[in-house]
Amino acid sequence: MNLQQQRIQHACDLLKLPAIAAEWSAIADHSATQDKSFADFLESILQVELDSKMQRTREMLLKTAGLPAIKHFDEYDFRFATGAPRKQLQELTSLAFVERKENLVLLGPSGVGKSHLAIALAYSAIMRGIKVRFITAADLMLQLATAKKQGRLDIYLKRSVLSPKLLVIDEIGYLPFGRDEANLFFNVIAKRYEQGSVIVTSNLPFSQWSTAFADDQTLTAALLDRLLHHAHIVQISGNSYRLKGKRTAGVLPAAETTN
Repeated sequence: MNLQQQRIQHACDLLKLPAIAAEWSAIADHSATQDKSFADFLESILQVELDSKMQRTREMLLKTAGLPAIKHFDEYDFRFATGAPRKQLQELTSLAFVERKENLVLLGPSGVGKSHLAIALAYSAIMRGIKVRFITAADLMLQLATAKKQGRLDIYLKRSVLSPKLLVIDEIGYLPFGRDEANLFFNVIAKRYEQGSVIVTSNLPFSQWSTAFADDQTLTAALLDRLLHHAHIVQISGNSYRLKGKRTAGVLPAAETTN
Protein backbone atom coordinates (compact mmCIF):
# COMPACT_ATOMS: atom_id res chain seq x y z
CA MET A 1 0.00 0.00 0.00
CA ASN A 2 1.52 3.33 -1.10
CA LEU A 3 1.23 6.60 0.80
CA GLN A 4 -1.80 7.80 -1.14
CA GLN A 5 -3.64 4.57 -0.48
CA GLN A 6 -2.74 4.87 3.20
CA ARG A 7 -4.16 8.41 3.29
CA ILE A 8 -7.39 7.22 1.61
CA GLN A 9 -7.67 4.35 4.06
CA HIS A 10 -7.11 6.71 6.99
CA ALA A 11 -9.73 9.15 5.69
CA CYS A 12 -12.25 6.37 5.23
CA ASP A 13 -11.60 5.14 8.76
CA LEU A 14 -12.13 8.63 10.20
CA LEU A 15 -15.32 9.13 8.18
CA LYS A 16 -16.54 5.58 8.97
CA LEU A 17 -16.78 4.53 5.33
CA PRO A 18 -15.70 0.87 5.45
CA ALA A 19 -17.29 -0.13 2.15
CA ILE A 20 -15.55 2.64 0.24
CA ALA A 21 -12.27 1.74 1.93
CA ALA A 22 -12.63 -1.85 0.75
CA GLU A 23 -13.99 -1.23 -2.75
CA TRP A 24 -12.72 2.13 -4.06
CA SER A 25 -9.59 0.71 -5.72
CA ALA A 26 -11.46 -1.95 -7.71
CA ILE A 27 -14.13 0.58 -8.68
CA ALA A 28 -11.46 3.05 -9.77
CA ASP A 29 -9.78 0.41 -11.96
CA HIS A 30 -13.14 -0.55 -13.49
CA SER A 31 -14.05 3.09 -14.13
CA ALA A 32 -10.70 3.67 -15.84
CA THR A 33 -11.09 0.68 -18.17
CA GLN A 34 -14.66 1.73 -19.02
CA ASP A 35 -13.59 5.36 -19.58
CA LYS A 36 -16.16 6.57 -17.04
CA SER A 37 -16.24 10.13 -15.73
CA PHE A 38 -15.19 11.22 -12.26
CA ALA A 39 -18.88 11.77 -11.47
CA ASP A 40 -19.62 8.17 -12.45
CA PHE A 41 -16.80 6.96 -10.20
CA LEU A 42 -18.02 9.09 -7.28
CA GLU A 43 -21.59 7.87 -7.72
CA SER A 44 -20.39 4.25 -7.79
CA ILE A 45 -18.40 4.42 -4.58
CA LEU A 46 -21.17 6.32 -2.78
CA GLN A 47 -23.70 3.70 -3.86
CA VAL A 48 -21.43 0.95 -2.53
CA GLU A 49 -21.36 2.67 0.85
CA LEU A 50 -25.12 3.25 0.83
CA ASP A 51 -25.76 -0.41 0.01
CA SER A 52 -23.39 -1.51 2.77
CA LYS A 53 -25.02 0.82 5.28
CA MET A 54 -28.49 -0.50 4.41
CA GLN A 55 -27.27 -4.07 4.82
CA ARG A 56 -25.87 -3.26 8.26
CA THR A 57 -29.17 -1.61 9.16
CA ARG A 58 -31.10 -4.68 8.06
CA GLU A 59 -28.87 -6.95 10.11
CA MET A 60 -29.30 -4.78 13.20
CA LEU A 61 -33.07 -4.52 12.77
CA LEU A 62 -33.37 -8.27 12.24
CA LYS A 63 -31.29 -8.98 15.33
CA THR A 64 -33.48 -6.79 17.55
CA ALA A 65 -36.90 -7.61 16.01
CA GLY A 66 -37.43 -10.85 17.90
CA LEU A 67 -38.65 -12.87 14.92
CA PRO A 68 -38.93 -16.55 15.90
CA ALA A 69 -37.95 -17.60 12.35
CA ILE A 70 -37.50 -16.24 8.86
CA LYS A 71 -40.61 -16.61 6.72
CA HIS A 72 -41.31 -15.39 3.20
CA PHE A 73 -44.65 -14.54 1.66
CA ASP A 74 -43.99 -16.63 -1.45
CA GLU A 75 -43.48 -19.70 0.77
CA TYR A 76 -47.08 -19.55 1.99
CA ASP A 77 -48.98 -22.51 0.54
CA PHE A 78 -52.08 -20.99 -1.04
CA ARG A 79 -52.81 -24.33 -2.72
CA PHE A 80 -53.48 -25.83 0.71
CA ALA A 81 -54.79 -22.65 2.37
CA THR A 82 -57.67 -22.22 -0.05
CA GLY A 83 -59.48 -20.13 2.57
CA ALA A 84 -56.82 -17.40 2.50
CA PRO A 85 -57.71 -14.26 0.49
CA ARG A 86 -54.68 -14.22 -1.79
CA LYS A 87 -55.37 -10.94 -3.57
CA GLN A 88 -55.92 -9.04 -0.33
CA LEU A 89 -52.77 -10.50 1.23
CA GLN A 90 -50.73 -9.80 -1.90
CA GLU A 91 -51.74 -6.14 -1.77
CA LEU A 92 -50.62 -5.94 1.86
CA THR A 93 -47.07 -6.95 0.89
CA SER A 94 -46.56 -3.44 -0.46
CA LEU A 95 -46.49 -2.40 3.22
CA ALA A 96 -48.34 0.80 2.34
CA PHE A 97 -50.47 0.19 5.43
CA VAL A 98 -47.35 0.53 7.59
CA GLU A 99 -46.52 3.90 6.05
CA ARG A 100 -50.12 5.00 6.68
CA LYS A 101 -49.93 3.75 10.30
CA GLU A 102 -52.80 1.35 9.72
CA ASN A 103 -53.29 -1.98 11.45
CA LEU A 104 -53.69 -5.53 10.20
CA VAL A 105 -55.73 -8.22 11.94
CA LEU A 106 -55.26 -11.84 10.86
CA LEU A 107 -58.09 -14.08 12.08
CA GLY A 108 -58.56 -17.82 11.69
CA PRO A 109 -58.29 -21.20 13.38
CA SER A 110 -54.98 -22.62 14.54
CA GLY A 111 -52.60 -23.80 11.85
CA VAL A 112 -53.85 -21.80 8.85
CA GLY A 113 -50.68 -19.73 8.62
CA LYS A 114 -51.52 -16.50 10.44
CA SER A 115 -48.14 -16.38 12.19
CA HIS A 116 -46.35 -17.27 8.94
CA LEU A 117 -47.95 -14.30 7.19
CA ALA A 118 -47.29 -11.95 10.11
CA ILE A 119 -43.63 -12.98 10.25
CA ALA A 120 -43.28 -12.69 6.46
CA LEU A 121 -44.66 -9.15 6.47
CA ALA A 122 -42.44 -8.24 9.41
CA TYR A 123 -39.36 -9.64 7.66
CA SER A 124 -40.22 -7.77 4.48
CA ALA A 125 -40.52 -4.55 6.50
CA ILE A 126 -37.11 -5.15 8.07
CA MET A 127 -35.56 -5.66 4.62
CA ARG A 128 -36.89 -2.20 3.74
CA GLY A 129 -35.23 -0.64 6.76
CA ILE A 130 -38.34 -0.46 8.97
CA LYS A 131 -37.97 -1.03 12.71
CA VAL A 132 -40.09 -4.00 13.80
CA ARG A 133 -40.88 -5.72 17.09
CA PHE A 134 -42.40 -9.22 17.11
CA ILE A 135 -43.78 -10.72 20.32
CA THR A 136 -46.47 -13.16 21.38
CA ALA A 137 -49.36 -11.79 23.39
CA ALA A 138 -48.39 -14.00 26.34
CA ASP A 139 -44.78 -12.77 26.37
CA LEU A 140 -45.95 -9.18 25.98
CA MET A 141 -48.14 -9.56 29.06
CA LEU A 142 -45.30 -11.03 31.07
CA GLN A 143 -42.96 -8.21 30.11
CA LEU A 144 -45.58 -5.53 30.77
CA ALA A 145 -46.40 -7.00 34.19
CA THR A 146 -42.71 -7.23 35.11
CA ALA A 147 -42.05 -3.67 33.97
CA LYS A 148 -45.01 -2.41 35.99
CA LYS A 149 -43.88 -4.32 39.09
CA GLN A 150 -40.38 -2.83 38.75
CA GLY A 151 -41.72 0.69 38.28
CA ARG A 152 -40.45 1.08 34.72
CA LEU A 153 -43.65 0.60 32.72
CA ASP A 154 -43.37 3.99 31.02
CA ILE A 155 -39.81 3.23 29.93
CA TYR A 156 -40.84 -0.18 28.58
CA LEU A 157 -43.78 1.28 26.67
CA LYS A 158 -41.56 3.94 25.12
CA ARG A 159 -38.77 1.58 24.09
CA SER A 160 -40.62 -1.59 23.17
CA VAL A 161 -44.15 -0.48 22.26
CA LEU A 162 -43.86 3.00 20.77
CA SER A 163 -40.36 2.82 19.26
CA PRO A 164 -41.01 0.21 16.51
CA LYS A 165 -42.73 1.46 13.39
CA LEU A 166 -44.41 -1.94 13.15
CA LEU A 167 -45.45 -3.95 16.21
CA VAL A 168 -46.52 -7.57 15.69
CA ILE A 169 -48.50 -9.25 18.49
CA ASP A 170 -49.02 -12.94 17.84
CA GLU A 171 -51.57 -15.36 19.28
CA ILE A 172 -54.15 -13.14 20.96
CA GLY A 173 -56.76 -15.34 22.60
CA TYR A 174 -54.73 -18.51 23.09
CA LEU A 175 -54.34 -17.64 26.78
CA PRO A 176 -56.93 -15.53 28.65
CA PHE A 177 -55.75 -12.42 30.46
CA GLY A 178 -56.66 -11.30 33.96
CA ARG A 179 -58.09 -7.83 34.52
CA ASP A 180 -54.71 -6.19 35.18
CA GLU A 181 -53.24 -7.85 32.10
CA ALA A 182 -56.23 -6.78 29.99
CA ASN A 183 -55.75 -3.19 31.13
CA LEU A 184 -52.07 -3.33 30.25
CA PHE A 185 -52.84 -4.69 26.79
CA PHE A 186 -55.42 -1.94 26.25
CA ASN A 187 -52.69 0.55 27.16
CA VAL A 188 -50.50 -0.85 24.40
CA ILE A 189 -53.19 -0.51 21.73
CA ALA A 190 -54.22 2.92 22.98
CA LYS A 191 -50.66 4.26 22.85
CA ARG A 192 -50.08 2.83 19.36
CA TYR A 193 -53.37 4.28 18.06
CA GLU A 194 -52.60 6.42 15.00
CA GLN A 195 -48.92 6.46 16.03
CA GLY A 196 -47.73 3.25 14.39
CA SER A 197 -48.92 0.05 12.74
CA VAL A 198 -49.88 -3.09 14.62
CA ILE A 199 -50.27 -6.59 13.21
CA VAL A 200 -52.20 -8.97 15.45
CA THR A 201 -53.15 -12.60 14.95
CA SER A 202 -55.97 -14.38 16.75
CA ASN A 203 -57.89 -17.63 16.60
CA LEU A 204 -60.96 -15.89 18.05
CA PRO A 205 -63.68 -14.01 16.16
CA PHE A 206 -64.19 -10.48 17.45
CA SER A 207 -67.42 -11.54 19.17
CA GLN A 208 -65.35 -13.74 21.49
CA TRP A 209 -62.46 -11.38 22.23
CA SER A 210 -63.96 -10.36 25.56
CA THR A 211 -63.31 -13.92 26.80
CA ALA A 212 -59.59 -13.24 26.37
CA PHE A 213 -59.76 -9.92 28.20
CA ALA A 214 -61.19 -10.84 31.61
CA ASP A 215 -64.74 -10.94 30.20
CA ASP A 216 -64.69 -7.14 30.25
CA GLN A 217 -66.89 -6.20 27.31
CA THR A 218 -66.47 -2.46 27.89
CA LEU A 219 -62.68 -2.67 27.76
CA THR A 220 -62.80 -5.03 24.79
CA ALA A 221 -65.11 -2.70 22.88
CA ALA A 222 -62.80 0.26 23.54
CA LEU A 223 -59.78 -1.82 22.51
CA LEU A 224 -61.39 -2.99 19.27
CA ASP A 225 -62.56 0.54 18.52
CA ARG A 226 -58.94 1.74 18.45
CA LEU A 227 -57.48 -1.37 16.84
CA LEU A 228 -60.00 -1.54 13.99
CA HIS A 229 -60.49 2.17 13.26
CA HIS A 230 -57.71 2.12 10.65
CA ALA A 231 -57.35 -1.61 9.99
CA HIS A 232 -57.30 -4.30 7.36
CA ILE A 233 -59.06 -7.47 8.48
CA VAL A 234 -58.03 -10.76 6.90
CA GLN A 235 -60.20 -13.76 7.65
CA ILE A 236 -58.53 -17.10 6.91
CA SER A 237 -60.51 -20.33 6.99
CA GLY A 238 -59.40 -23.91 6.53
CA ASN A 239 -57.68 -26.85 8.18
CA SER A 240 -54.42 -26.83 10.08
CA TYR A 241 -51.37 -26.99 7.83
CA ARG A 242 -49.38 -28.49 10.69
CA LEU A 243 -51.70 -31.52 10.66
CA LYS A 244 -51.58 -31.86 6.87
CA GLY A 245 -49.07 -34.72 6.95
CA LYS A 246 -51.06 -36.66 9.54
CA ARG A 247 -54.23 -36.36 7.50
CA THR A 248 -52.41 -37.55 4.42
CA ALA A 249 -51.12 -40.54 6.39
CA GLY A 250 -54.64 -41.28 7.62
CA VAL A 251 -53.90 -40.50 11.27
CA LEU A 252 -56.64 -37.84 11.31
CA PRO A 253 -59.90 -37.74 9.36
CA ALA A 254 -59.51 -35.74 6.16
CA ALA A 255 -62.49 -33.53 6.95
CA GLU A 256 -61.44 -32.66 10.50
CA THR A 257 -60.97 -28.97 11.15
CA THR A 258 -58.83 -27.56 13.91
CA ASN A 259 -60.62 -24.77 15.77
